[in-house]
Amino acid sequence: MEEALMALWAGLPIFIVHSLTSLVLLGVGIAVYMRFTKHDELALIRAGNVAAALSLGGAIVGLALPIAFSLAAAVSLWDLVIWGIVAFVLQLVAFRLVDLFLKDLSHRIEAGEMGAAVLLVAFKLATAFINSAAIAG
Repeated sequence: MEEALMALWAGLPIFIVHSLTSLVLLGVGIAVYMRFTKHDELALIRAGNVAAALSLGGAIVGLALPIAFSLAAAVSLWDLVIWGIVAFVLQLVAFRLVDLFLKDLSHRIEAGEMGAAVLLVAFKLATAFINSAAIAG
């Protein structure tokens, strides 16, 4: 039992720093993502727009997955930060690709089009899964 407590005390500071860094990456990533889109997700969600909630939820999970895998595979704090930024940029690319494919994606989400939101989430999650696997090696 004493050995377990010693290991806990030894690893706790690293755990806290990495966890907080991951949460900051996620928070900043979501904030920037919401500024990047032409629609106001929070206002739409407050108004009951399910497509906007689905889209933002997909973005959150789409960013969290690669950050989690980065956290598991990181050899340093900078490694975690760099891979988190790469994952974020790729999520923005996924949004733009779906926007090019569907045309006026933000307007479709504002209009509550569930089909557009579901396709967007599928692309975000597919991107996140592939990025996560690539990060994990």
